[in-house]
Amino acid sequence: MDFILQPLNLVTFFPLVGVLVLLFLKKEQKEAARWVALVTSVVTFGISLWVLAQFNAANTGLQLEINETWFTFGDWEIKYALGVDGLSILLVLLTAFLTPISILSTWTAVDDRVRDFMLFFLLLEVGMTGVFLAQDLFLFYVFWEFTLVPMYFLIGIWGGADRMYAAIKFFLYTMAGSILMLLAILWLGNTQGTFYVPDLIAKGGIPADIQTWLFFAFAAAFAIKVPMWPLHSWLPDAHVQAPTAGSVILAGVLLKMGTYGFLRFNIPLFPEAAKEWAWLIALLAVIGILYGAAVSYWQKDVKKLVAYSSVSHLGFVMLGLFALNAQGIEGGILQMVNHGLSTGALFLIIGMIYERRHTREFSEFGGLWKVMPVYAVLTLIVSLSSMGLPGLNGFVGEFTILLGAWGAGDGVLGSVLYAGFGAAGVILAAVYILYMFGKMFLGPLTNEKNENLKDLNWREIVTLAPLLVMIFWIGLYPKPFFDLIGPTVEALVATLGM
Repeated sequence: MDFILQPLNLVTFFPLVGVLVLLFLKKEQKEAARWVALVTSVVTFGISLWVLAQFNAANTGLQLEINETWFTFGDWEIKYALGVDGLSILLVLLTAFLTPISILSTWTAVDDRVRDFMLFFLLLEVGMTGVFLAQDLFLFYVFWEFTLVPMYFLIGIWGGADRMYAAIKFFLYTMAGSILMLLAILWLGNTQGTFYVPDLIAKGGIPADIQTWLFFAFAAAFAIKVPMWPLHSWLPDAHVQAPTAGSVILAGVLLKMGTYGFLRFNIPLFPEAAKEWAWLIALLAVIGILYGAAVSYWQKDVKKLVAYSSVSHLGFVMLGLFALNAQGIEGGILQMVNHGLSTGALFLIIGMIYERRHTREFSEFGGLWKVMPVYAVLTLIVSLSSMGLPGLNGFVGEFTILLGAWGAGDGVLGSVLYAGFGAAGVILAAVYILYMFGKMFLGPLTNEKNENLKDLNWREIVTLAPLLVMIFWIGLYPKPFFDLIGPTVEALVATLGM
């Protein structure tokens, strides 16, 4: 019983309690299924705060660690190892924070097979949390692949008209990259005698040329998940076809599994390769920043615009991580959280207007401020957050990343031009975000179908309110967040000799 009640076990697997209850409900008990999922996810968030209360930011090692032998296979010992540190604590909190918000957003949006939808959503939370806590490569791979299954069904059953195409594309893209990572994991276990990540880091000694092969094998899986340009083409299809809650959790958490993978595995396990190839990752990140911003502007579907914006925003994250200095990495981690908050809120906002009009085409809107002023004001705040306005969360992350990129110098990024192009991406973000807001909310009310639209109700405001609180909190007082991640990041940078 003591083993089951350990904090990291509880925060990872408590959603299974909700899954078990849902299995005993009848399909017709839709309201009960909603409440079971919501209460389960809220309790899980409470457990994550309990984990945070026990977390000591000054301790740069793994905390609340669970390290037990799971099973042995020949000479291989597979560990059931969970641990949290400054690299993962914010992402665990983000997962637990966004899940109940996403579930609350489905209250009227999902009315078909509600019990099954909630079951898959809670299973997805288990997999995502496990990815951020797993400290054994075999266990990590199990959680990593497990997340594919519920997300596949969430898109494939409850998505739009082309949902099966999008679901299969999402599954196959991710699976293809994961195979290369699996081969690299098997090589490490066979040659190093362990899959336990702290032991692999401590052993080191992998020749530089081998590090390069392993680095790119892991990078294949993570770059697809981010997604980095040019491996991004699955993302717009998945977002456009996914239900609103699926898009929120996809943008808010699932994409961060890719950026986290680079941070947790590529950089500390293969430090020489990371330093040697940082210029390439940074170059692809900058291309992604500019490409994502440029393509966003030309979209006619507002959801597709936000989907492509993720390619740009996560390019910033990758630029920060591969600056390989404390400022860049801290900014990258914080920007993972910022993107989850701001883009998650944008997808919620798009879902709210879609429920009313059943269209996302820009041509169908215009002048919405006149009939939905509350909706317009909240959309404006979130839009300004996404484009990096000072005083809101996006600015803090992007500014810190650009500081890191600028300070990396010729030894890593090759030129401060990367920071300059990144800054240009901020300007382009303002262009497509303001274009989106202007097309939807400003000017005359040109479409008579919009004349009698109802403004946000209390449930929709409650759904958005926690995200708005965090947007302002991080934007005005980011110190607590940097304090959580700073010591661990500085220890990581010290091991790189940067």
